[in-house]
Amino acid sequence: MSDEPVVYLLDDEPEMRKALTRLLRAQGLAVQSFASARELLAQAPPKGPACLVLDVAMPEMDGLQVQERLRERGVDLPIVFLSGRGDIPMSVRALKAGAEDFLTKPVDGADLLRAIRAALQRGADRRAKSDDLADLRKRLALLTPREREVLGHVIAGKLNKQIAAALGTGEQNVKVHRGRLMRKLGLKSVADLVRAAERLGLPPEG
Repeated sequence: MSDEPVVYLLDDEPEMRKALTRLLRAQGLAVQSFASARELLAQAPPKGPACLVLDVAMPEMDGLQVQERLRERGVDLPIVFLSGRGDIPMSVRALKAGAEDFLTKPVDGADLLRAIRAALQRGADRRAKSDDLADLRKRLALLTPREREVLGHVIAGKLNKQIAAALGTGEQNVKVHRGRLMRKLGLKSVADLVRAAERLGLPPEG
């Protein structure tokens, strides 16, 4: 997996694609340009950091439709929109649907580069959080049924004595299960455990 960020560029105007590609490559960014939505959607989703610079007004499928199609496919690609006119309702719709920015043509090079770098950073942050959550889910799967039960009672704020009574076991057993589940999850404190349970969508016990 490459760590080099890639900027996908979709614009049906050849001169605009050429100018933007030249601008971005001069800043050391890798660029893959596309002339149509069909070309872009035929491309496999990026495996590394990436963002999409997307023209709004295009034949066949406009930029907002491309955004919707990517979302339907589960492709989490930060998008910077380019519009030939200042269309406020369109920009609001795009931003509400998750676009990172909405710029008007002719776009200022510095503004575009700033928007792209911000989009790449936000995309990297989201990817890191997603990877962390996937790792947490794998760790959760290592817990025994009894450890899962203890976890539910701990995040409910119960003391070891209360958990032992609820489970019909000894307090020492609860301490052992509690220590094991914390080690398996790679957590240090109850506060960490509560936050992890919230991310995993785990409900507290009774």
